[in-house]
Amino acid sequence: MPRLGFVDAVARQIEGAGATLSETFLDTTLRLGVTGLARAGKTVFITALVANLLNRGRMPQLRAAAEGRIMAVYLQPQPDLTLPRFDYETHLAVLTGAEPRWPTSTRAVSELRLSFLVRPGGIFASWRSPRTLHLDIVDYPGEWLLDLALLDQSFAAWSEATLARLAKRVEAAPFLALARAEDGALRYREDVAQRLADSFTAYLGAARDAGRIDVSPGRFLLPGDLAGSPVLCFAPLPQPAQAPRASLWREMERRYEAYKARVVRPFFKDHFARLDRQIVLADVLGAVHQGPAAVEDLRRSMADILQAFRPGRNGWLTGLMGGRRVERILFAATKADHLHHEQHPALTALTTALLAEARARADFSGARTEALSLASLRCTVEEKVTRDGLLLPAVRGTLLATGKTAVMYPGQLPEDPGQLLSAARQGAPNWLEAEYHLMAFAPARSSLKPGEGPPHIRLDRAVEFLIGDRL
Repeated sequence: MPRLGFVDAVARQIEGAGATLSETFLDTTLRLGVTGLARAGKTVFITALVANLLNRGRMPQLRAAAEGRIMAVYLQPQPDLTLPRFDYETHLAVLTGAEPRWPTSTRAVSELRLSFLVRPGGIFASWRSPRTLHLDIVDYPGEWLLDLALLDQSFAAWSEATLARLAKRVEAAPFLALARAEDGALRYREDVAQRLADSFTAYLGAARDAGRIDVSPGRFLLPGDLAGSPVLCFAPLPQPAQAPRASLWREMERRYEAYKARVVRPFFKDHFARLDRQIVLADVLGAVHQGPAAVEDLRRSMADILQAFRPGRNGWLTGLMGGRRVERILFAATKADHLHHEQHPALTALTTALLAEARARADFSGARTEALSLASLRCTVEEKVTRDGLLLPAVRGTLLATGKTAVMYPGQLPEDPGQLLSAARQGAPNWLEAEYHLMAFAPARSSLKPGEGPPHIRLDRAVEFLIGDRL
């Protein structure tokens, strides 16, 4: 009898050790980076993503959910206690309240952890224990991602490229006049540097308000605790023939290099370099509405973004990434609910074409990339309208500005995206054969049934691509 007690005790110890090992080895963590380009709806995406993972009734394309293998999903305290928590509960209340409205945008890095208890699949499922996947969602501004392009550029190269781009933009005229009037070879004066930086920052704000995507350096518009510091007090300048040590050019160059070293590199080392998966949200439809120049800006920005996911290009990035590579990157065109579903394939095709062009320009390889169109929170219903004797696919929603109901036919996207991309590359001032119109809609009122998250379009397909293999 004592012998049996001893055996039983040993068995319990082994079982306990096995449980500990199971918890250690079966628990995995996946870090998902979420960022968005101008007005892409990043906060809404994360809120809808979490809500629909907690209540998966609207997620049929998420295979683990459809197969019933997700036993539970729950929010947990985030692992990084130095980062703000993404305020999911407040954002969800704003989107789904009695008077729904769009939440305010996040202006810094934040994080949220979701944990999945998953039943294994396959022929050996009955032999394996349930496992836990921790999904750490890292939210950061798209402007910060675009800053990576600065790390490969000298101040002279960045100034030349920026001034050339700004020469084609009306909103840049005041800054260009000021920059061209200054002689970078003259002795540095702080009041001159501040005036240039203020004017350049004003341009960046105007460009963002106009829907421009390439509003870098990103911290100029989101300074945080760096507001007023010299590291944010520089601007592109025409390069002088000679630049003495104490000249305005040399001081601007010094601050530019400090921005790269003390602002950009720490962000990529502390946050970006630790990501496993990434989704980049883009308002492709809004760019089409603005015209060929906006589509070209988007194409160029997507190429710059893809370069951010290419460790090994040079020594510093290899060191920052520690040899890791982001495994999957999804480019998602948001606001698909502003189009009738008949036009969704055309929007997806355009996004795919933009990604293909970006990949060719960036000479990118290594990670799996995809493009799709989605609506994180559907705010319209579909209708058909008659115009000039034609029955057209349209959508109806509540106007953000007036609260009144309106029906919108935004125009017909071409089935061949090359028609738009060709005009954009050639610098056409407008679309020759079509006009595109958009309205700003408010979130729709909705009553959610138990087990259902907010209505969406293809959010489940996005999740399946990003994390489905780990579930």
